Amino acid sequence: MSRPPKCRRVEFLPQLTYFKPAGVPIRELTEVVLTVEELEAVRLKDLMGLEQEACAEKMGVSRPTYHRILSSARQKIAEALINGKAIKVEGGNFRMAVRLYRCQDCGHQWEQECGSPPGFLGLACPGCGRPEIIRINSDGSPFNCQRWKDGKQI
Repeated sequence: MSRPPKCRRVEFLPQLTYFKPAGVPIRELTEVVLTVEELEAVRLKDLMGLEQEACAEKMGVSRPTYHRILSSARQKIAEALINGKAIKVEGGNFRMAVRLYRCQDCGHQWEQECGSPPGFLGLACPGCGRPEIIRINSDGSPFNCQRWKDGKQI
């Protein structure tokens, strides 16, 4: 019996999660599903140009595990590009690396690493000390929690 996969740390959630070849109706396409952590592996290595060791550290996995995630992602992307398939980004086994907050009173924004105390409950603005805070996305919009079960967002 294999052990459950370790939760991967992700710093980026895509706003766009579906990509398809131009001129082909969706009903005629087959899809390749790219997990959020696979997209993160590609982002770190191919977009940001980090070395694999640094990528693995950022994602909280070993270098061999990171290599397997990256290889899987690249294989899926190549399959979609070469064979004219759609790419759907969804699911996976991940957690966000940092959480962003904004004070509704003074407007101060800050980030807090996921899992670090005190969490959202009991959190106060470091600028004014007031508890009227909201969690936000990197673009400043209100954060909506995303939960995944059996490959589907719930």
